[in-house]
Amino acid sequence: MFSNLSERLTRVLKNLSGQGRLTEDNIKDTMRDIRMALLEADVALPVVKTFVDDIQAKAIGIEVMQSLTPGQALVKLVHDELVILMGEQCDTLNLQSQPPAIILMSGLQGSGKTTTVAKLARWLQQSQKKSVLVASADIYRPAAIKQLETLASTVGAEFFPSTSDQDPVTIAQNAIAAAKAKSIDVVIIDTAGRLHIDDEMMAEIKRLHAAIKPIETLFVVDSMTGQDAANTAKAFNDALPLTGVILTKTDGDARGGAALSIRQITGKPIKFMGIGEKTDALEPFYPDRIASRILGMGDILTLVEEAERTIDRDKAEKLAKKIKKGKSFDLEDFRDQLRQIGKMGGIMGIVSKLPGLGSLPQAAKDKINDKMLHEIEAIINSMTQKERRSPVIIKGSHKRRIAMGSGTDIQAVNRLLKQFTQMQKMMKKFSSKGGMLKLMRGMQGKLPPGGFPPMGSIGG
Repeated sequence: MFSNLSERLTRVLKNLSGQGRLTEDNIKDTMRDIRMALLEADVALPVVKTFVDDIQAKAIGIEVMQSLTPGQALVKLVHDELVILMGEQCDTLNLQSQPPAIILMSGLQGSGKTTTVAKLARWLQQSQKKSVLVASADIYRPAAIKQLETLASTVGAEFFPSTSDQDPVTIAQNAIAAAKAKSIDVVIIDTAGRLHIDDEMMAEIKRLHAAIKPIETLFVVDSMTGQDAANTAKAFNDALPLTGVILTKTDGDARGGAALSIRQITGKPIKFMGIGEKTDALEPFYPDRIASRILGMGDILTLVEEAERTIDRDKAEKLAKKIKKGKSFDLEDFRDQLRQIGKMGGIMGIVSKLPGLGSLPQAAKDKINDKMLHEIEAIINSMTQKERRSPVIIKGSHKRRIAMGSGTDIQAVNRLLKQFTQMQKMMKKFSSKGGMLKLMRGMQGKLPPGGFPPMGSIGG
């Protein structure tokens, strides 16, 4: 998300770097460019106007410290205003109630609501150590009930069965009673979506809300609908006392208009964003981290948290001990590292959180994809165990066989072996520095905007 906006803003603010000081003229020119960048990102016009006016008013009176250039001073100002625009802090779920805490999910059909119920159940179990029961009050789509049952099984949440001939309020009340009987911490109620907002739908969800009195009422919205997402959220908020918003499909939204408009238009915080299709692809919404991503400063904190959550610590410790003992980092170890990258959202998932992405040429960004990971793993899988553990024995005839077995060519095999040699050298440094997590923590706050590390340094 935000890739187009990030690129535009990075370029706009970089143009100020050659200026000796902030003047009314260069501020005015920069604000005009920022305004265009936000409008192209599909940010709502009233939001753009307020944002630009606030920055311009503050920038004209700003004193540029000796340690900052005019460009850096304005970057800080834009960053701080973006944080204010998106809500200043991460609004967590309020679960402070007599168990079970009830969460009511609302949204239009096709927004990813049912999948988000499962993602939220998984997050609550893993991050908050809560037991969760889910139930579907969508009596109009039996397939939605079945889908939630399947997803609940996948994430390990309790599922309360329902049928299309039941009343939504009865389903919800029975699910809550079942959760109380089993001492379950949280109940998530999925509701029916529609293709558009209608009076019948609103009446039903209002009745449901009044009957179960949820502590959280969340609106799930597709971020790819841009400022329409904010307008739809406002319509729901006018009918229901929403407590927050979950943005879905942010991995496919290059513009980011929804994220920048929702808080201002609805007054409600974005609490989570969906970053992929898998059930673990949900992360809390941190306005300060998102602002840093937009301005190309990276988001090392989230990257560290993902690494701590997904990296297999036993394997990591075994590898560290192996290297410390002087044993060679081999291609089986390399394959394990690639799989860890996949668990962390793939190459782009990592790179998008590293500083300086906005300054990368588009051609370079286009080459950053996970196809190379799959190709490398296929090549390694086509080797014998002896070749994987001792790559130096791989010669011409071996390469031809490996290339044929992996559906690639000899050049791809040579490229892998060269990358592997570089990785071997790097892993020795990792082991002496305390591993990937320690390295990334050290990066936080030390890499300036535009300070993009080499691609070879991405690994686990």
